[in-house]
This record gives sequence, structure tokens and C-alpha cells, in this order.
Amino acid sequence: MIAQLLNGIALGSLYMVLSSGLAMIYGLRGVTNFAHGSLYMAGAYVAMSVSANVNFWVALLAAPLVLAIVGASLELIFFRSLQDRNHIEVGLVTFGLSMILERVIVLVWGEQTHTVSPPELLTGSMSILGASYPTYRIFLIVVALVMAAALVGWVQYTRTGLYVRAASRDVQAASVLGINVDRVSLIVVCVGGALAGLAGALAAPYISVSPTMGMQILITVLIVVVVGGAGSIGGAMVAGMALGVLQTMGNIWVPALAALIPFVALVVVLLWRPQGIAGKKA
Repeated sequence: MIAQLLNGIALGSLYMVLSSGLAMIYGLRGVTNFAHGSLYMAGAYVAMSVSANVNFWVALLAAPLVLAIVGASLELIFFRSLQDRNHIEVGLVTFGLSMILERVIVLVWGEQTHTVSPPELLTGSMSILGASYPTYRIFLIVVALVMAAALVGWVQYTRTGLYVRAASRDVQAASVLGINVDRVSLIVVCVGGALAGLAGALAAPYISVSPTMGMQILITVLIVVVVGGAGSIGGAMVAGMALGVLQTMGNIWVPALAALIPFVALVVVLLWRPQGIAGKKA
């Protein structure tokens, strides 16, 4: 049971990293970025390639950096020019970008599924409360928790974080107060892309790498963001961790219904608290 609980925490850690970036982008730009799953997938492929040609540790740095650049491109080319369009149009554009990126991945790396071995330092297992558990998954959990603490600290205690919070609450008021909202938005989308890249790099040795991995996780991550409270980073972190544990334990207790758990959670939370766990009433 301890091992299964840790599996849930590991899966929740992955959701937490990925959904935090999506929540940040939605909070500031109001964009439901359907390409976020593809950014995660691209991060996994970048990590796979760098790991095969250099090593995993370089890959863990390269994937977030590359995806931050991709995020900057999305902001400068698409989000900024579409900021006055309605949400449906922007959502359709990001969905189209997701399809394009998935096809580019297939053209470059093929349709086959790949496996990535963890670095030698993280192979094997260790004892946690008497249960033997893979060392790499413990590493994934630790990295996710450190990332969460760093992200919360950045948003809460830095000047840029203050600007992010101000612009997320009211873009026009923030502009009147002298905040460069476009620059803040560029930073947020870059950070969101980097988090997607980090999630992909962490996922590469944890699950198989394939062109469909982005779409497979996207729906769950969107549910995490809504349940946590659209635009709430802390809410996304809590919801991501909780949903990862519930899904994993559901595979043990009610395997036939485990796939429905995210949707049940979505319905229950929206009926109980329509604005999400940490969202604010309109």
C-alpha cells in the first residue's frame, strides 16, 4: 500500500508541474492553451535526444530551456496578436498548433514508442517505510516539490511575482499602474513552457515517450486546472497531487471505474464550488 501511495504521489507530482504552467498562462492571458500537452510531449522528446547524446542531467536543463523558447514564440507570434479575440478563437488556434507540433514530432522521431533509462545514480530502489520503491520516482517527487516551493516563492515574494499577481487580477489596472503587462506575460508564458518541458523531461524515464503522450495527459491537466480554480497556481498544485493519488488508488480499489475519477472529481467540485478549490467568485 505504501508503494501504491508513493506511485500516486509521483503521478500527482507530474500533474502538479504540468498544471502549474497551464494555470499561470490562463491566469494572465485568459488562454486555454490546448498546445500545453504538446509542449510537454516535446519536452520529453528533447530530453530523450539530449539524454541519448549527452546525459540525463543536461537533458533535465535543456528541455525546460528549449520549451521556454517555444513558449516565448507562442506569446510573441500568437497570444499577443490574438489577445483581443474571443476565447474560442484563441483556443482553436492553440488546438491547431498542438496538432501541428504533434505531426512535426512524428516526422522527426517517428511514430514508435521510446523508452528512456534513468541515469545510473537514480537506478535501483530504496526503502521507504519498509517498502522498496524505485529511486527515480523518489527523485521525481523531490524535484516537483522543490519546483512547487520555488514557484510559490517567486510569485509571492519577488517584484516580478507581484506584477504577475497584479496583472492576473486586472490587466488594465496593472497597465495604469505602470506595469509592463506584455513583458510580464512573456515571462509567464516562458515559465509555463519551461514547466511543461520540465514535466516532459521528468516523465521520459517514468513513462514511455510517444507522439500521443501529450494528448493523453492534456484532458486530465485541464481538469486539474479547473478543479484547482482557473488561474490559481496553488489550487492547481493541490488538485494535481490529489488527483494523482486518487487515480492511482482507484486503480487498486475500483479498477473498472478508475478512468472516470478525474471526471467525477470535476463534476463534484463544480457542483460544490463552481469557482474551483482556490478560485475566487466572479
